[in-house]
Order: sequence, then structure tokens, then C-alpha cells
Amino acid sequence: MKSSKLLAVVIVLQALILVGQWAGQPAASTARADITLPNPGERQLAIVDELKNVNSKLDKIYSALTGGDMTVKAVVVKDDQKK
Repeated sequence: MKSSKLLAVVIVLQALILVGQWAGQPAASTARADITLPNPGERQLAIVDELKNVNSKLDKIYSALTGGDMTVKAVVVKDDQKK
């Protein structure tokens, strides 16, 4: 009984897709790449600023890893159900 209901739902959805295609409406919207900074100089400066931010974050991560203040705990989880 469940499989017949599922089959009916799939058929209805496919019919809706087919009607949408015949109506000329696309199934998905088209992708657009909007450039927020049209000036190449401004874009380069924005990229440099972002790289500086990323470098500072990486420096913080590196100092945390090499500083020795980090502890690692291993947790063992046993599966109750045997397969």
C-alpha cells in the first residue's frame, strides 16, 4: 500500500515538472555572478585586506598549537548494538 502511494506522489510531481517545462518556466533560477567592486584596484585592495585577516587568524591558530597550552582528550564510545 505504501509503495502505491509513493508511486502516485512521484507521478504527480513529475507531471508538475512537465507542465512547468511546457509553460516555459525554468525549473531553477539562472545563476548570476554580480561583481560588487567593478574597479580592479578596489577589488585588489579588498583581497589584500581579506588575506591580512586570514593571516592573523592563522597566526593565532599556529600560536595555540605550538604554545603547548592545548590538551587532547580521547573519548571512546562503545556501540550497544552488535551488527
